[in-house]
Parts: sequence; structure tokens; C-alpha cells
Amino acid sequence: MAPATIKDLARELKLSPSTISRALRDHPDISPKTKKRVVSLAEERDYHPDSIAQSLQTKKTKTIGVIVPEIKQPFFAAAINGIEELAYAAGYTIIVCQSNETADREILVTRSLGSHRVAGLLVSLSRNTKNLDHFKVLQRRGVPIVFFDRVSNDIEASKVVVDDYKGAFDLVAHLIKSGYKRIAHLAGPKNLSISKFRLKGYMDALQQGNLAFDESMVVYGGLDDTDGIVGLQKLLNLETLPDAIFAVNDPVATGAFVTIKEHGMKIPDDIALAGFSNTYMTSLLDPPLTTVEQPSYEIGKTAAQLLMDQINSNDDNFVPKFIVLKTHLIVRGST
Repeated sequence: MAPATIKDLARELKLSPSTISRALRDHPDISPKTKKRVVSLAEERDYHPDSIAQSLQTKKTKTIGVIVPEIKQPFFAAAINGIEELAYAAGYTIIVCQSNETADREILVTRSLGSHRVAGLLVSLSRNTKNLDHFKVLQRRGVPIVFFDRVSNDIEASKVVVDDYKGAFDLVAHLIKSGYKRIAHLAGPKNLSISKFRLKGYMDALQQGNLAFDESMVVYGGLDDTDGIVGLQKLLNLETLPDAIFAVNDPVATGAFVTIKEHGMKIPDDIALAGFSNTYMTSLLDPPLTTVEQPSYEIGKTAAQLLMDQINSNDDNFVPKFIVLKTHLIVRGST
């Protein structure tokens, strides 16, 4: 049997299709008695609204697109949880896509989500993204976009980040206070905002601690554990080894952690090590990893709330917001 339609319900209840539609949306113009009759029959006939038909009428769906670099990263998994909870409470579902850290794939999934008439987009940029024209096209079509964690100044949109600079500064200041003198930094991609702010925090903490900045102690790379392995190997080739390492994130720190152990060195006796993010693995290492906690779940939830506010705003002169969430230093055995 074919599924019931609004016209079927209207014919059986001798009401207009528009009345049925408004009753199902709990419109105040429809009496409670009529609403009850409509809802009861809709349940009996197993009626569900046709979201595709609705999107053709409204030009958008009750769906939000989410683009992240990699779903496997614990940070993005937690952020997606925050997004999904708020979206669900607001009556929206989410479609999650990953760019796999490539600009080409980011462009592809952005266009795909746009063709699906998403109500809005939540985006964390790939490490290779330099041109943001694919997002500006959707903005011109009236699709709201909010960026989180990895953002850019090259587009006018609401953004949610953590205080990467202060998180890095506080961590390196802790290392200096603990007596470490040659502090290396396994940095992220040069073009990413998070990499820039964490590097700046590292450099300013060295300056305030009266330690000279040594360019050879900074190794640029990616954001995965393999980048930590490669970066650590480069540091071990230096004439004078570092006595402490600050990694741009926990996966990079974990790769460095394993490599240090493989070389028969002790943490923190030979080399101290710290990361950034406070992923679940950091407390399971031996010794546990000192890191900077960033509220990933709250980042996702806050970004989703900003998007909901923009979707529900009737103001043509909507002013983008920039929200910075606080970080928290967690000192453990690795330092």
C-alpha cells in the first residue's frame, strides 16, 4: 500500500490540505480539537511529511551540513556530538562529510550539500584550503555558514574557536617553570589558524621566559601521529637534543611519544613531552601526557547555536559573531 499523503488525510477528514499541514505544524490558528483529529489520523495512517516536497516549496530542508577534515579524530567526533545534540533539539538532522584534509574534496562536498538544499553549513577547514570561493557561492545563495576550530579571516561569517594562543603560552610557560631550557615545537601546517596561534604562543612564552628562539627547534608538519613520528626523527638529528617538546596536538604528540620510547629514551627524564586537545588517549599513556584541554563538545554546540540563530533571524543585516572559548592546562607525568 502506498504511503498516505496530506491529500489523503484531507479527503478523509473533509478538510483542506493547508489545514492538515498547519495542524501537523501545531499552528495557533487551528483549534485543539481539529489538531487532535489530524494527528490521530496521521498516526493511524502512518503519515510522515515529505521532506523533499517541503524543500521544493521552501527552497531548503531541515538538514544541516557538517564538513570536518577527519571524522576519526577524537576532537571532531566530540564536536559533532555537540552539533548533533543541539540540531536535534531544534528539529534538524545533520549530514556529516569529511574533506580528508584536501581542498578538492572540500569543494566537492560543499557543492553536494548545497545541491541538497541544506539549511546551513558548519565547517572546519581542511589543512590545504586557501581559496574559500566555494563557501562564498553558497553565502550568495542565502545559505548561512559558521566556521569552527579551523577558520579563516578571508570570509565574513560567524566563527567559534578556542584560545589557541593562550593555551600554547600557558603550556610552554609551565615547561619553562619546570626547568626545561631547550623546548622544541612540532608545529602544524603553516597556513592553518590553529597552527599560527599555537606557534605564536610558544614563541612569546620563550621570550617572556628569557629563552632564545631557535628556528631549528621548530619542525612543521601535519596533524596526525605519523607527523609526530617524522617530526621527532628530525629533532633527534639535531646536534643538541631538546629537553622538552610541545606538539601542536595530541595525535602528533602520541606519534612522538612512541618514537621516543622506541629509541630507548625515558619520558620525562630524557625528554619531556606535551600535546594539545586532551583526547581520551592522553591519560592512558605511560606516563600520562600533559596537554591543553579544549572544550570540543562545547565548540560544536556553540557553532550549531550560532547557525540556528542565523537561520531563524529575519534580519537582512545579520552581523557575524566571533566566539573564543577558554582552554585549560592539564599537567601530567610526561612533564
